[in-house]
Amino acid sequence: MLENRRFVIIGFFVLIGVIYLMRLFYLQVLDESYSIESSSNSIKRVIEIPFRGQIYDRYGKLIVYNTPVYDLLVTPYKVRVEDTLRFCKVLGIEKREFDSLITAASAYSRFKPSLFLRQLSKEDFASIQDVMVDYKGFEFAKSSLRTYTAPTLANTLGYVSEISKGQLEKQETPYYRQSDYIGQSGIEKVYENELRGKRGIKFVMQNVSGVYKGSWKNGELDTMAVAGDNLYSGIDLEVQQYADSLMVNKVGSVVAIEPKTGQVLVMVSAPTYDPNILASRYFSKNYSVLNRNPYKPLFNRPVMASYRPGSTFKLIQALVGLEEGVITPGSGFSHANCPIGCHNHPATSSVALGVAHSCNPYFYNVFRRIMYKNNIANTFRASAVGLQAWHEDVSKFGIGQRLGIDLPSERKGNLPDKKYYDKIYGEGRWKFSNIYSVSIGEGEILITPLKMANVAAIIANKGYFYTPHVIHGVGDKKRLAPEFTTRHETDVDSRHFDPVIEGMIGAVEAGTAKNARIEGVTVAGKTGTSQNKKGDDHSIFIGFAPAENPKIVIAVFVENAGFGGSAAAPIAGLIMEKFLSRKVTNKAMETRMLNLNLMSKVVLPGQPRPVKPDTAKKQVPQKEVLYKEPSGNSPVTR
Repeated sequence: MLENRRFVIIGFFVLIGVIYLMRLFYLQVLDESYSIESSSNSIKRVIEIPFRGQIYDRYGKLIVYNTPVYDLLVTPYKVRVEDTLRFCKVLGIEKREFDSLITAASAYSRFKPSLFLRQLSKEDFASIQDVMVDYKGFEFAKSSLRTYTAPTLANTLGYVSEISKGQLEKQETPYYRQSDYIGQSGIEKVYENELRGKRGIKFVMQNVSGVYKGSWKNGELDTMAVAGDNLYSGIDLEVQQYADSLMVNKVGSVVAIEPKTGQVLVMVSAPTYDPNILASRYFSKNYSVLNRNPYKPLFNRPVMASYRPGSTFKLIQALVGLEEGVITPGSGFSHANCPIGCHNHPATSSVALGVAHSCNPYFYNVFRRIMYKNNIANTFRASAVGLQAWHEDVSKFGIGQRLGIDLPSERKGNLPDKKYYDKIYGEGRWKFSNIYSVSIGEGEILITPLKMANVAAIIANKGYFYTPHVIHGVGDKKRLAPEFTTRHETDVDSRHFDPVIEGMIGAVEAGTAKNARIEGVTVAGKTGTSQNKKGDDHSIFIGFAPAENPKIVIAVFVENAGFGGSAAAPIAGLIMEKFLSRKVTNKAMETRMLNLNLMSKVVLPGQPRPVKPDTAKKQVPQKEVLYKEPSGNSPVTR
């Protein structure tokens, strides 16, 4: 028994010894990491930054690509610069800039390399490469510069810039280092993980002066950098640039969508800027200039700007009324006993005519019927119950919520409900007569241009939509997130869309939207004028074409342009024709819109509000709404 124990104990120590010897063999012979560490004076670990993925339009045209550049890094404790002025002359910088850059690098770390100068061109690199050998503590690293084929889509594409200290600290999984670039807005931010690729590592030999002497061990331990995934967008670059040209000297938005897929075809935020100016070493200076611009070119209006939808909201009111059964396609209403005025037009004896003429009393009565579709005698309680039912129906159109587009900072807008008005008036202290301006898209409703383009898609599809998205494919396999292939239903029967579309066609053929007509194409559309307390009202148009088989839906918002038919409708018509036929036939209208300059009408921060004439007491035939305000609401125009 004792003999067996002796063998067990001896065997145990022998096993420990064998394991110890095997570990030593692995560390000294097989594992190169300690060899690399011990050779730190001659072996250098170089991180290779991959190229970001490129971005293409729907036809394969390149929108964003990468230009190879070089960054100059500095390790402060190694720096030896005897003639600072000569050094600055070589790099083309001022002495104070040199001092500032060294101070910043030292604050980060005296012993780790960090950025000194970014984005030197190949020509710059070639001219100073040999000279820089004389300056210890400085080294070059390959990098790339985002480059844009056209000065368009700045807010949609977004920009990349140096990662901030806060972003570095918030990393869940360590990846980025000081001075790395990261997507900060737009598509560049949303698809950062897909675009950034995978870093590579190279081990190189260098002499004591830091001069490169070749790969270590013939690159056996190197890993290649893997470029980021390419992104394939639904953008039509040619039409996008055309839309940009129509919005020059204007403030507003254009959003066009392919209704059957939800792919964004055009997205204009005006005024805009050339995205190349934020992709240079002068990023900070250029960003500061843009940020101070009072017209806010960095503000992505299609998803962030809030407006009252005006008369375009009547389309939703008609559809909800039809689905709820409070009206039929043949329902008509007179102007009698209606606090909302209207302009001169024939009788509105049907839904189609109500839409075509954009009759305010008509939709006042539709909303009233929806609100009081219950057997509750108390008008306060009836209004509260009716509003909640209406709110549920309207929210299915994407109003009052984020649609989920693949862009950051999308605004929800506002769709008032019972709780909202309870906070304003008190519970049980408000009724339909307090909120009737909502019936024609005014009052407390707020939407974004994207939402109204989506409403046009719902009507074009007769009841459903796909979440709008800029990118329809990621990588070689063109992957698409499932949320962009999910069909969203409004639960409105498809037959109810026919009279509404009929009215929209009538509005374009002989009504307020006639400036959106396209030769040989049936267009369905609706104008709106969003009331603006700070200046002239905003011009709105939503629509689609061809009406019988929609290929494009569009929403155009032009701030301070007045009635919907004056600017938004013609711009929408020109863009839709350009998309459908690749040409424009109405050259006179095109010239007029290209030359239309509305910047002088924009009220900038700090400017006094213009005094508007009191039009609430008289009829103005051109305007769609002029009404008395017993409830304290403000006058509304189309």
